[in-house]
Amino acid sequence: QVQLVESGGGSVHPGGSLRLSCEPSGFSTSNYAFSWFRQGPGGENTRARIASISPHDGTTYYERSAKERFTVTRDDVTNSVYLQMNNLKPEDTAVYYCCARHRISGAEYWGQGTQVTVSS
Repeated sequence: QVQLVESGGGSVHPGGSLRLSCEPSGFSTSNYAFSWFRQGPGGENTRARIASISPHDGTTYYERSAKERFTVTRDDVTNSVYLQMNNLKPEDTAVYYCCARHRISGAEYWGQGTQVTVSS
């Protein structure tokens, strides 16, 4: 069964940190680009990409609000992708989703989402 499993969400105070993990089941990370999206309380229409990492060369992309605070990494040996989030702010509160897209076929898989809540 092919699926993505996210973990690492939770509740933190402003300024805190969390590390999200994304682990594929049923396929290897090596030929997939991975992206992290987040969806706010407004529903699916608010889902937005905040970070991506390419296969092989590891080129990264960050949405403006994530730059300098978030870091996306991948480990194709352990078959995992991570999103390190530092200096979290209340506006980072959202459900975070991992998405894998095959670099040739375009086949796409989504995780179930993990809740991140930042509040004092």
